[in-house]
Amino acid sequence: MIDAHTKLFGLIGYPVRHSLSPMMHNAAFQSARINALYLAFEILPENLKDALSGMKALGISGLNVTIPHKEACIPFLDEVYPTAKIIGAVNTIVLKEGKLIGYNTDGKGFIQALEKILRIKPRGKRFFILGAGGAARAIGFNLVKEGAKEVTFYDIARSKAENLVIDLRVHFPNAKLELATSLPSSSLKEFDCLINATPVGMRKNDPLIIEPKVFHPKLVVCDLIYNPPQTPLLKFAKSKRLKTMNGLGMLLYQGVLSWELWTGKKAPVLVMRKALEKAIARQK
Repeated sequence: MIDAHTKLFGLIGYPVRHSLSPMMHNAAFQSARINALYLAFEILPENLKDALSGMKALGISGLNVTIPHKEACIPFLDEVYPTAKIIGAVNTIVLKEGKLIGYNTDGKGFIQALEKILRIKPRGKRFFILGAGGAARAIGFNLVKEGAKEVTFYDIARSKAENLVIDLRVHFPNAKLELATSLPSSSLKEFDCLINATPVGMRKNDPLIIEPKVFHPKLVVCDLIYNPPQTPLLKFAKSKRLKTMNGLGMLLYQGVLSWELWTGKKAPVLVMRKALEKAIARQK
């Protein structure tokens, strides 16, 4: 029941109308009998500072942050948790004692999805990541932390990928962190896993982000996009009978970690998963 005591949570980004986060988090609040509501707010980049000031003024208890605000929001926060500061991106904000505190649950969420859904552990594996934004930063950090043998980044904005590699090398001087100056055109045979951390694939007419000839029979293909559930990248990988994973698992597990930060309670993971599956089924 919504009343004067209802706590408000939400998601900020642009665009966010496609998001399944409200269904997942509201199902969790209802299951745990917490008087709270989660909404999605489309915030243009030029309005981000005002939106975060409004969060504090209105007493919104917590927010998730998505494209394109994960890095841009940091200067407007009162505190940033050390891991999120190292990553350079925030996907979860908690209002605590009048202060906006930023965290990052993306990377841990991806690792949990990789391990629980595909039964793959990062240790000793080689990863190629398309994109160098907030999600790529979080995933790269956590892959290296978990013992990945190599992580290579490519971004169409080369300086973003360069800065990401430089930042990570500061904290992981012995890790093999590489910068790709162009998309692979012949093969990805030296890599175990390809991860798309760009928005390419969200729109109906988006192309296959990478050349078909680069795929090899043992390549694992992950796309952080979950809506649509099958991007051109995943469709092609499945046609080659490769192991694939869309962004739904990461959405679930990063959401679980965010929910626990907000509430201090153990999240009802099964309830959240079922809510996401139900929401996806409605869209088919």
